[in-house]
Amino acid sequence: MPGDSKSSRGTPSVSTESEKELGADNGLQMAPELMLNLARKAADILVERNERLPGEDAWEGDFRQGLEEELLKDPPEDGRPAAEVLEQVAREILPFATRLDHPRCFAFIPSSPTWPSVLADFMAAGYNINTVTWLVASGPSQLELVVIDWFRRWLDYPESAGGLFTSGGAAASLDALVAAREAAGHPERATVYMSDQSHSVLRRAAMIIGVRPECIRMVPSDPCTRLDMEALTRAVTEDRAAGFSPIAVCANAGAASTGAIDPLEAMADFCEAEGIWLHVDAAYGGFAIVTEQGKGLLHGIERADSIGLDAHKWFFQPYEAGCLLVKDGRTLEHAFEVHHDVLQDTIWGADHPNFADRGLQLSRSLRALKVWMSVQTFGLGAFRRAVLKGMELADRAEAYVRESPTLEILTPVSLGIVCFRINPTGTDLDEKVLEEINRNVLARVFWEDRALMSSTLVGKMFSLRLCILNHTTTWNDVRETLEATERFGQEAVSP
Repeated sequence: MPGDSKSSRGTPSVSTESEKELGADNGLQMAPELMLNLARKAADILVERNERLPGEDAWEGDFRQGLEEELLKDPPEDGRPAAEVLEQVAREILPFATRLDHPRCFAFIPSSPTWPSVLADFMAAGYNINTVTWLVASGPSQLELVVIDWFRRWLDYPESAGGLFTSGGAAASLDALVAAREAAGHPERATVYMSDQSHSVLRRAAMIIGVRPECIRMVPSDPCTRLDMEALTRAVTEDRAAGFSPIAVCANAGAASTGAIDPLEAMADFCEAEGIWLHVDAAYGGFAIVTEQGKGLLHGIERADSIGLDAHKWFFQPYEAGCLLVKDGRTLEHAFEVHHDVLQDTIWGADHPNFADRGLQLSRSLRALKVWMSVQTFGLGAFRRAVLKGMELADRAEAYVRESPTLEILTPVSLGIVCFRINPTGTDLDEKVLEEINRNVLARVFWEDRALMSSTLVGKMFSLRLCILNHTTTWNDVRETLEATERFGQEAVSP
């Protein structure tokens, strides 16, 4: 195994059988018995990995040099036993990554997929589904329409709404801004507005659709990291006076740094009055809508022209499971529909949509199947409880931090995200010293504790950050991580 990693991990042993006896030597095909044996072994590896996961560290990685020594080799001219290849993958490649489904992975935006959703990807790949057009994938296309309609109803979108699954929030944002640009008539001096807390994918999407970087307006946020409506109004008014054409305003429904929710109702009022497209980035936070608490927090989201969601975040699916919904489904087809001679046979009429006409992709995997299979298996109630659990754990974490003489909350908890730092009561440390202390604590948690958390900036202050979304996370996982942070902080302040 590569060296210099945080620690060494075992992997299930994969016994190698005589594959020639099972018909492995047949071009690119395998005999059914061998296929079943390999599938069972892969399943054994994954199930055992899931059982071991809580006792391992949330991060395992290695430096490039160590990995190159193991992996940077010429491809073999002749194959080798598939079971041997499978064992190498399980031992030398897949373990070296952030374990995003670890119950103590609180960094970035973690992901904890259900087992039926993993099997759904396996099935969809095995059937080699391409949801490009209705003709090529009628059943899978209908299933995608069904799941999109689930999301539509959860968001209280009108029946005219439509959308599609995407790779993630980046692709959803790009598709949305293409639609916004076309709805505005593709003006030459286009401007797009977003909070200084907005995810970088929104800025990238604006640049890709042709908005010049200097015409992407980063609107200041208020002390609670919500977009400042007065600043937005001023920016749009000044731009119109200068001859620019505002085409879209982007709102956060769960900012990636702090979980903040922008003033959705006020932004919808403003955009409606100004005739500007409102896109809501709800990539991780949007699925809070399945709970009563989340529905209240996200009130106003139903007035947006488009909404981006990522089911591989707070809806417990494996990557990739992004989604875009637009209030008027026809706007996507107006923006993306292009007639191809080679695809002319796939046109079945308005009641049989081609998803290739709704976004940038032609070849598309069946991403909706994982959502459908996992909800059918567990029921929506189980997902509702899992989402609510993340919010409840974050609320308990905030209460713990507020009671701690060592820790300080930097912004109110929102949608599962806790931003805090080491700042002991009774000390008078300047910001530079506090940042150094907190960076040191973050590094110690990384190297010395099982948990993984990340950092962000709140205002100009360096902040530690917990994102509590995993359906397997317990209060003990959160509490012990906070206790370790306190301990490292106390040692850093009082050497």
